[in-house]
Amino acid sequence: MEKLFRENRLRQIPGIGEGIARKIERYLDTGRLPYYEELKREIPEGLLAMVEIPGLGPKKAKLIYEKLGIKSVHELREACQKHKLAGIPTLGTKTEENILRGISLRASSSGRMLLSTALLLSSSVIQGLKGRGNKIKKMDTAGSLRRGKETIGDIDILCISSDSSKVMDLFIRLPQVKTVLASGRTRASVILEQGIQADLRILSPESYGAALMYFTGSKEHNIALRELAIRRGLKINEYGLFKGSRRIAGKSEEEVFKKLGLQYIPPELREHRGEIEQAIKGKLPALVEEKDLKGDLHIHSSYSDGSAGIEKIVQRAKEKGWEWVAVCDHSQRLKIARGLNERELKKKLEEIKRINRREKRFRVFCGTEVDILDDGTLDYPDKLLRELDFVIAAIHSGFRQSQERLTTRILRAMENPYVDMIAHPSGRLLGKREPYPLDMDEIFKQAHKTNTALEINAYPERLDLTDHLCYEAKKRGVMLGIGTDAHHLEQLDYLALGTLVARRGWLERGNLLNTLSQDKLIERIRKSRKGERR
Repeated sequence: MEKLFRENRLRQIPGIGEGIARKIERYLDTGRLPYYEELKREIPEGLLAMVEIPGLGPKKAKLIYEKLGIKSVHELREACQKHKLAGIPTLGTKTEENILRGISLRASSSGRMLLSTALLLSSSVIQGLKGRGNKIKKMDTAGSLRRGKETIGDIDILCISSDSSKVMDLFIRLPQVKTVLASGRTRASVILEQGIQADLRILSPESYGAALMYFTGSKEHNIALRELAIRRGLKINEYGLFKGSRRIAGKSEEEVFKKLGLQYIPPELREHRGEIEQAIKGKLPALVEEKDLKGDLHIHSSYSDGSAGIEKIVQRAKEKGWEWVAVCDHSQRLKIARGLNERELKKKLEEIKRINRREKRFRVFCGTEVDILDDGTLDYPDKLLRELDFVIAAIHSGFRQSQERLTTRILRAMENPYVDMIAHPSGRLLGKREPYPLDMDEIFKQAHKTNTALEINAYPERLDLTDHLCYEAKKRGVMLGIGTDAHHLEQLDYLALGTLVARRGWLERGNLLNTLSQDKLIERIRKSRKGERR
């Protein structure tokens, strides 16, 4: 933008007229925008917080402010509890219920960040500490971040260094640091610019593995390990595994687990969900790894609301070492996402056929993310779906319908022989929208019966299905598939997030469509569509 400003080309950008251009120029020239400052004075600060409540929005917030003078979330909660909104035209009791639910949802996610955000922040901190001549021999993240939880409270980093004072000094002076809470010889706590706390601990090599286990958690997992150690006449803490006063393990996690008589437990499984019992028997699953995945099942191109053309998607996918991708643009009903009509979909199909004729070792599956309509039918006719390589079906409307109606819509969609996978099944958006009510028992039964896969949508705000539901799906013999739901090329990296969800759900290679080769995926789809799903 600054380059265009310097070259006096702002007005050449579509949608930027004289008025907007002048405001941009004023801001870039002075660092201030009087129009914005004036708006800030006119609008109470609390109204901005109200707008962030899921399901409220600026129009309703403005109406509530004008009619009742409410200008804070606290006042809004009280008004809803006393049913003061019910008398305002276009609002009512249902609106009050939705607002209270939104306030509760916002409060439950307050102070936590998305897994994707935490991964980026921790990576930037670690990169800022490494390679500065500070003699760091080892460095790892710990806590819920290492376990791959969907939201993270703070960032824990452990390291080994023979120059702890230099590392600590560098840590508290990182450009990402906003406030230093505490700083000592072996531990420091800071608040990063994003308002997130980050802690750094420097440990001795002899106890690093035990400390990494301890600070990775979870708390319930650690308690169960401690009880197991006691039963075996041992003691475990952050400094090591002890028999009496003698440390018998601690340098590495593998060493500690082995001395406890356990199979190594991957961090993603350390949630006290039976992993210790299975580790005693040596029967933990061989968890899927990102390197096992051969492609992405859910990508949007510039045919609908994606930013990249199919050629660019292919290029980036090949750079990532994938063997195939499924390009699944929105169907015609979702106009806000530039859903494709039948003519446009056939044009896309022809382009993909040309690409596949050219490519020798890579394949593009021509797909769609077809809308599930209110009656459970689909947004495209069967004769068109039959021509596509991969069909995912999704609900994009009617989220407030009853559990019975929403469940019935998905069950009916799975009856269609051309539906290969249900996308983001629960419809949740972390911190913004709760999952809509579904009878997951019936969903799992139908998915197994019809051989329909369920998606692990790897988009950071979705991560849907959850790890708990992945675990249940695996027990029920339901196949799953990871889709990034990418709308930009860099979002193809979200496949790593989907892999973490899969690992937390105890999934192995055989539980995911993404691990199949081109030929095996084609074979599975063909068998399913020939009626073997029924």
